[in-house]
Amino acid sequence: MRFPYKGYAGKILRVDLTSGKIREVNTPKEWARKYLGGDGMAARLLWEEVGPGVNPLGPDNKLIVATGPVTGTIWHTSGRVVAVSKSPLTGIWGEAHSGGHFGPEIKYAGYDMIVVEGASSKPVYLSIYDGKVEIRDASHLWGKDTYETTEMIREELGDPAVQVASIGQAGENLVKYAAIITNYHDAFGRTGMGAVMGSKRLKAIAVRGFGAVEVAHPDEFYEFALEGHRRVLESDQAMELRRFGTPMLVAVKQAIGELPTKNHWVGVFDRYHSIDAETLREKYWVATKSCFGCSTACKKKHLVRAGEFAGTFTGGPEYEAVFAFGSSAMCDNLPAILRLNLLCNKYGVDVISAGKTMSFVMELFEKGILTKDDTGGFELRWGDYHAMLEALDMIVFRKGFGDLMAEGVRAMAQRIGRGAEKYAMHVKGLEISGQDGRAHRSAGLTHAVSARGADHMRSLVTVDQLAYWDTARERFGEDKVEGVVNGYSEAYKGLAVKMHEDAYAVRDSLIVCWYTVGWPPIFWMDDFARLAYLVTGEEAFKDVREMWVIGERINNLKRAFNVRLGITKRDDTLPERFTKEPMPAGPAKGQVVNLDVMLDEYYTLRGWDLKTGLPTREKLVELGLEDVAAELERLGKLPRSERPPEGEGGVGEAG
Repeated sequence: MRFPYKGYAGKILRVDLTSGKIREVNTPKEWARKYLGGDGMAARLLWEEVGPGVNPLGPDNKLIVATGPVTGTIWHTSGRVVAVSKSPLTGIWGEAHSGGHFGPEIKYAGYDMIVVEGASSKPVYLSIYDGKVEIRDASHLWGKDTYETTEMIREELGDPAVQVASIGQAGENLVKYAAIITNYHDAFGRTGMGAVMGSKRLKAIAVRGFGAVEVAHPDEFYEFALEGHRRVLESDQAMELRRFGTPMLVAVKQAIGELPTKNHWVGVFDRYHSIDAETLREKYWVATKSCFGCSTACKKKHLVRAGEFAGTFTGGPEYEAVFAFGSSAMCDNLPAILRLNLLCNKYGVDVISAGKTMSFVMELFEKGILTKDDTGGFELRWGDYHAMLEALDMIVFRKGFGDLMAEGVRAMAQRIGRGAEKYAMHVKGLEISGQDGRAHRSAGLTHAVSARGADHMRSLVTVDQLAYWDTARERFGEDKVEGVVNGYSEAYKGLAVKMHEDAYAVRDSLIVCWYTVGWPPIFWMDDFARLAYLVTGEEAFKDVREMWVIGERINNLKRAFNVRLGITKRDDTLPERFTKEPMPAGPAKGQVVNLDVMLDEYYTLRGWDLKTGLPTREKLVELGLEDVAAELERLGKLPRSERPPEGEGGVGEAG
């Protein structure tokens, strides 16, 4: 039977590496209606098939690579794709997103999702080529980096246009924050998706399709897509992003006191000019790259032409790599940062977790908690980029003290003890990204409540950070705008974070890029409603209120997945550095995060229990998640609702 909605391939590819069985199943039409695609559909599948007893590095864990109905169309930034699994780094919900061209190729090959389960007894790769799906031997690829793997697979398949998502040596060695790299420079970066592939002995997924994506209303969609591209090209900030890429945030963060420096001790770096976007472009930029369907073209390629690291050529770095290997580690050597970024791409390593692990170790040495006697003679001090390069090699190949560093900062702190926990900058086991709640309150709440841990991409509110007054008025109303835009205030931050989480869940299920949705704020939920309708033909999607319900449903399902694993309010927290240590210098000097007041507002709006942070039966049933409520009740993880009656307490929904 033909799939009832346009925009979807209508098929899910399921691959069992233990048995070697490959099969196609129909995409459930009710999933498309309730979860759209991408993040949402993957959340539903993970909830149903990966229970609380599953070992993230065991054969029963699933790796889900998911597209959405917009993927592969001419809509702006329609090249995104998400990988979802139970995270080996955090032990809870894991997800990572990638740009480039890999996602559209999956759709053109005829699939909405690829689901990999089981584990092979030998290295293999999955080949999907012109309607033929094979599990192929990868013994000759094992031990190769991602660049070599991509080149060898393309040569083997005889097609340079094959899209390859592969792991390097970090994934093979089960580094807990190993990444999956697509086509050299794009990454499924966070939560250890590369280690999941490594545990399954799956070296790569190679895809080449020759199909197309059919939309329900092609003429109207075409005009809307052109309008979308025009909006981007007419945005001054989007064009600044095109010129400099995300490293332009280095100067922005410095100006507001939120450039994480010295392991998030302070928010200003006195040598930031050495690593900012102006310096990067002037000295090292050689090319600009666009992901599929994108008019922003924020991806940059850089070359070191002289000096110690001459010949280093890398896609990126993004802002997060610059902060993680730069200001956080007190390193102002940009060629070294470029080299570290290149090696992370080749080895398949998350740049944020790697950099934060290094700056954590640096602080432990500074405080005397670690000495060379503890590390087998290895020493890591602030700004020592030679030692950082050595540390990366140790991590990837699990050599010496690198074997512990490969576990991430939470596990390291637990193993080391002696007060090390105080300096481990993580939430729920995920190393904190390049924001600081002391200078940007909504970022603090975002880090605390996000499903995958210290996550900046599933909710980050920019109307306060970058003072988008007009956008704030549109989204929140004149009576709330001053509180929302004040980054040092907790006022309405629960509302702002909840709203953006729900909007971004829709974004990640359609699935389109964060840029032009969050920063700059060009598209919003009314655009998503129109887009979803024009692509799929589903009449209900015309109503923007339905988009908000879908976003809320997805976030509650992710929360339920984590609750089943033991996550409660006690885990929605931040390191004491943010809540008890005032910012020591810069524009945010003296600031701390009052997390409790923001959590109360956030839980109230979510309809979750204020004491435990658990979703209530009432909320889950309201969202059509009756089966989820029943499962949580069976496990004793479903509280009675303590929501105030309608119109009493909290703040009202917006958007």
